[in-house]
Amino acid sequence: MKRIAVFAGSFDPITIGHESVVRRALPLFDHIIIAIGENTQKKCMYSLEQRKRWIEKTFADTDKVTVDTYNMLTVDYCRQKNAKYILRGLRNGTDFQYEQNIALINSEIAPEIETVFLLTEAKHAAVNSSVVRELVTFGGDAKRFVPQCIQCDF
Repeated sequence: MKRIAVFAGSFDPITIGHESVVRRALPLFDHIIIAIGENTQKKCMYSLEQRKRWIEKTFADTDKVTVDTYNMLTVDYCRQKNAKYILRGLRNGTDFQYEQNIALINSEIAPEIETVFLLTEAKHAAVNSSVVRELVTFGGDAKRFVPQCIQCDF
């Protein structure tokens, strides 16, 4: 059986932290699906199509990553894709507390799906999509915080 993981998020936009987590997880899984979810509580700065293109470009060098979109519970999406793992990156203790609660609920709903946490590299611990959006909104230079292959768009 293939070890398929889903790395879910809004990726508005994808950051070097996201990229690092996925690249470091590649040896752990046979395939990783980067799933862009529609968060009903969040208004995105970039279109779904743009975010998908950026992620596809970022991982164009590997056939172990695919990019998809979804609009359902993440565990239901995992079941649909036959994924037994949810991949999550952790930057700090606050991320852990938030992600732990979601993982516990997911394990109640779908005990066959395991959440796997990877710590973010220390050099990326302060990087998140909100910071990138804030920089872009106010004319700051966000290039160093997004994957190199999409820096021309920032």
